[in-house]
Amino acid sequence: MIKIYHNNRCSKSRNGLKLLEESGKDFEIINYLEDSPSKETLKEIINLLDIKPIELVRKNEAIWKEQYKGKDLTDDEVINAMIENPKLIERPIVINENKAVIGRPTETILSII
Repeated sequence: MIKIYHNNRCSKSRNGLKLLEESGKDFEIINYLEDSPSKETLKEIINLLDIKPIELVRKNEAIWKEQYKGKDLTDDEVINAMIENPKLIERPIVINENKAVIGRPTETILSII
């Protein structure tokens, strides 16, 4: 089943959700700010996206700028920062079986559904 890691306050995430709704396919919404992914799940998502953990970080968030910017962090430390502060996770993330994309721009979601 398709999963969307969603933040309703984010317009890009709302657009991604709308695209999934319009597709007519079944999907699951994961409100990751309320139901934060575990470290194992976050590592799986990063692996499916085929990116480095730092590429999943929203670097313009105040939390990042105040606590992490300019530091030489290991991949594990970056993952821990996202677990402690889920707001740092880029969104929306859409997963369909063994494929995943960050829905920026929204149209990238079409490539896996």
